Amino acid sequence: MKFLVCITQVPDTTTKITFTPDKKAFNAAGVQFIINPYDEIALTRALELKETLGGTVTVINVGQPLTEANIRKALAIGADDAIRINAEPGDAYYVAYQIAEVAKKNGYDIVLTGKESIDFNGGQVPTMLGELMGIPSVSVATKLDINGTTATLEREIDGGKEVVEAKLPFVAGAQKGMAEPRIPNMRGIMTARTKPLAVIEPVACDALSSSILFDLPTAKGECKMIDPNNVGELVTLLHTEAKAI
Repeated sequence: MKFLVCITQVPDTTTKITFTPDKKAFNAAGVQFIINPYDEIALTRALELKETLGGTVTVINVGQPLTEANIRKALAIGADDAIRINAEPGDAYYVAYQIAEVAKKNGYDIVLTGKESIDFNGGQVPTMLGELMGIPSVSVATKLDINGTTATLEREIDGGKEVVEAKLPFVAGAQKGMAEPRIPNMRGIMTARTKPLAVIEPVACDALSSSILFDLPTAKGECKMIDPNNVGELVTLLHTEAKAI
């Protein structure tokens, strides 16, 4: 069984977000980057299935050399090898296209991603991958089991859960619940240094969208405390000061 797990790096969740002076890009100066948490869930589930079914787990990333520290962390967690596509990740289509071109050449049985990255929260890459590769895709999957050449997945839907089946190969976007992320141990950290990490150049592809401007939300105003018995003041403030969302 050949697993391909797509990973990206994102700012640590405690990072204070700032932008460049022209507001056209995220300011990465001094930022600690981590593996996208949903991608870690996908990686852990791939490793669990590999331990049961056998096979290999490859991680793939579209990014510059600075991403290699987190790629090595994925190898330390347990992945067998890694691929870095040497490009600045553009929009979701660009990233999905680059990964699909690699995946189609290597015959992976299961391609796993996180349901979304926690920086842009687009959630587009899993379905785009499935479309570009011509195989089924299931997003926001909370469970994944394999029986022969058939996968059973559980996913969240409005008001409940849905259980679906898919034939291999397929793409799935992992949500919380699919697995509990692993912490690399010392042996894993040591062996990660010698595991293969192939760097390949991107194929020609134009991004379909681009970011024009970044800006921070308006700062919250001062909180006004109102006596619970003074309903009239509350109603007045709702009419005169509260803003519609």
